[in-house]
Amino acid sequence: NNYKTKDRMKMLKKICNVLSVIVLIILAAIAALLFVPKIIGYGQYAVLSGSMEPNIHVGAVVIDKPFDPDEIDVGTVITYQISADTLVTHRIVAIDADNEVVTTKGDANDAEDASPVSYDNILGIYAFNVPYLGYISIYSKTPLGIAAICGVLVVVILLNFIPDILEEDKKEKEEKKKEK
Repeated sequence: NNYKTKDRMKMLKKICNVLSVIVLIILAAIAALLFVPKIIGYGQYAVLSGSMEPNIHVGAVVIDKPFDPDEIDVGTVITYQISADTLVTHRIVAIDADNEVVTTKGDANDAEDASPVSYDNILGIYAFNVPYLGYISIYSKTPLGIAAICGVLVVVILLNFIPDILEEDKKEKEEKKKEK
């Protein structure tokens, strides 16, 4: 009976270790996807609307390489700033190189965007997107998101300490049995 309990404890410890490693790998992958593009000079922007559906979904993170006017053409997807706190990722439908402006349109929109975009307002050229990652960057700044992050950290910590806590409880119970 004592051997069964030891085997169960070993199995529990292995399961907790595997789960802990899986959670840490997932967290490291998310961190890499969020930080590596910034380190290499790329921009990243969370998609908040469905204007580029079905090619870029709401909740994705768009990764843009730095803007170079020589790399744009009709059909190129760009991210640009229309106000201090509003960014848009849309496709170029016309280029006026002489005036250094482009006309854009969201793939899901019926009409072109109302105003042409100056080269000065273009932040980057679309490289790729990571679906769903935008939700993390959007919600990690909210109280609920912060609580969720703390919850994940607590789970990782518990996965590392649960086997030790249970082992201590088992030792205490065994000592109490011996005393009787």
